[in-house]
Amino acid sequence: MVFNSLEYFMFLPIVFVLYWFVFKNNLKSQNIVLLVASYVFYGWWDWRFLSLILLSTIIDYIIGHKIYSNNDKFIKKKWLWVSVLFNVSLLGFFKYFNFFVDSWVDMVSMFGYSIKSTWTLRVILPVGISFYTFQTMSYSFDIYYKKLEPTKDFLLFATFVSFFPQLVAGPIERASNLLSQILNKRSFNYIQSVGGLKLILWGLFKKVAIADALGPIVDDIFTNYSHYPASTLILGIVLFSFQIYGDFSGYSDIAIGTAKLFGIELSSNFKFPYFSRNIAEFWRRWHISLSTWFRYYVYIPLGGSFEGKLKSIRNISIVFLISGLWHGANWTFIFWGGFHALAFIPLFLIGKNRVYKNSIIGEETFLPSLKEVFNVFGVFLIVTFSWIFFRSESIAQAFNYISGIVLDFSFKTYVHPKGYRMIDYYILVILFVLYEYLIRKDELEPFKFKYKIIRFIIYTIAIFGILLFYDSDVDRSFIYFQF
Repeated sequence: MVFNSLEYFMFLPIVFVLYWFVFKNNLKSQNIVLLVASYVFYGWWDWRFLSLILLSTIIDYIIGHKIYSNNDKFIKKKWLWVSVLFNVSLLGFFKYFNFFVDSWVDMVSMFGYSIKSTWTLRVILPVGISFYTFQTMSYSFDIYYKKLEPTKDFLLFATFVSFFPQLVAGPIERASNLLSQILNKRSFNYIQSVGGLKLILWGLFKKVAIADALGPIVDDIFTNYSHYPASTLILGIVLFSFQIYGDFSGYSDIAIGTAKLFGIELSSNFKFPYFSRNIAEFWRRWHISLSTWFRYYVYIPLGGSFEGKLKSIRNISIVFLISGLWHGANWTFIFWGGFHALAFIPLFLIGKNRVYKNSIIGEETFLPSLKEVFNVFGVFLIVTFSWIFFRSESIAQAFNYISGIVLDFSFKTYVHPKGYRMIDYYILVILFVLYEYLIRKDELEPFKFKYKIIRFIIYTIAIFGILLFYDSDVDRSFIYFQF
């Protein structure tokens, strides 16, 4: 079940009514409603996936108590490693097995050995497995580091793991934030719910009018890149930058908005990353929940930046490479992660990686300074270039795509694969960027304007944009479902 489907907009009101009107005075019943709804939501893709999320829930529930109940540090660490190895093995089996087998065959062939037959697993990648395994691992980590006590209520813990708004594509919630909210009684808040509906509308606009609208163009250019001039290849990767942002941040907005309808606040996952003034700021604004996860559970345990420059560089590199691998079983993602590490490390070495930690572009004045414009444009170029590797099916294709830009630079007007006017899409993207700049100070208040008439006009435009760019022939699934 996807957020932008008819089934979901029938499913959501039913859950809402049961939650607030039928079981409003019973916290446990409300949590059971959320749990059942989450399993229905997740099982809508394939009921067999439910066994995996249930197994992951049971294992980490038990391990959490084992870690907490033992005073011996060695035993605590042993149980923590059981959690890590179990979840990583689950990911490795379903997501990376074929990748490692194929990589092994390729490596052996480099030494002159030929393996004629290999065995690979033909399994369906469970949707969201990268997200909920990291979420359950965070529970074990937080108990180990004494930041959390394990819950005795298994149903409550299962609700935390499977909470349907953020189950399949985040935000990846730490137990200290989400579990505590599920534990406590919630009351209906009209302002909170209206805020949720606004985020859902804005997320749908980004998904349908931006990501889905640009998708066919990007697919056409990347599929037929060898037949297009450099100008079209540049257009393709620029539009992909906005497609993936609209797709993933749109999902996060809908997830956060949906959670608000049930009285639960999820963590912000995107804070206008394309207005970043260096790569470090970009990674504080892009997929924040994943960056935070790696910081707390990989970077800091490795020593962080407290053991000298060389070890810090090692730790940074490990985090970015693992982050790349987390995104998919392909060398392109590892290369993408390594590229961002190379872009980040120079900032770290000169002490500029935290310079924009508590500020935003154009904070003191409405218009950005020329320096800020230059910096934002430079970061966008770097990030957009890196997306070539992220979007390509292989390293070879990525370099061929780049070669098409560098070696044969020419200009030719691009024609939409369905014959639509391209000028409409250019105007759409420009207006979208300008509007995001207007609301850049609060990512969770996309329609925060003083006058009602202005808000009404923007609501109308957003709804009209969704209806105008909706295309029933476009794949409506979210890009990050494959991760």
